[in-house]
Amino acid sequence: MSFVRIHQPAAREVANLLLNIGAIKISPEKPFTWASGWKSPIYCDNRVSLSFPDVRTSIKNYLIEALNQNFPGTEVIAGVATAGIPQATLLADALQKPLVYVRSAPKDHGLENLIEGKLTKGQRVVVVEDLVSTGGSSLKAVSALRSAGAEVLGMLSVFTYGFDLAEQQFTEKKVNLISLSDYHQLLEVARNNNSITAETLTLLKAWRYDPASWRPLFD
Repeated sequence: MSFVRIHQPAAREVANLLLNIGAIKISPEKPFTWASGWKSPIYCDNRVSLSFPDVRTSIKNYLIEALNQNFPGTEVIAGVATAGIPQATLLADALQKPLVYVRSAPKDHGLENLIEGKLTKGQRVVVVEDLVSTGGSSLKAVSALRSAGAEVLGMLSVFTYGFDLAEQQFTEKKVNLISLSDYHQLLEVARNNNSITAETLTLLKAWRYDPASWRPLFD
């Protein structure tokens, strides 16, 4: 069984919503540069969804549905700083569950916390991310929660690129990831509504296959 799965009831609608509000931008002619240095013909910023009440409500409801189906017995919701915190907050509030969040690094003053909020050893936690790319930062948060004594049931995300590297890392760490939508679904929706041409679709598929080496045709 794969450790990375898509919540199929949400996949098409969430991809369509993110495209419609401009949270996902596609620009193969003028690619974006990620922090890793990768050139990318696509940029996903799910934080944009927070500015659209109907969209954020739909995402919240799908997160509730995915959690109830996959992680029964959840006691605490944990957001990954920073973009995962709003989604985790909406989810925790709707379910009336305790909320914590995990920093990317400990504070350099005060209590030097890495995990903010009240977390008790043995509590069953579900981690919430807005976006999973390689999975590195997401799994770092899982490691911090496990080190604090939490039982991490799994992770929810709004979107994942579905890289092989991410699936490999989630499998190695034995962390179940349920994402509302993914890159494959995005391409299907974008092509069906004529947001991209057949030529652009080919370029986007090539990037997904080898993002580290991908370059635009004119580069």
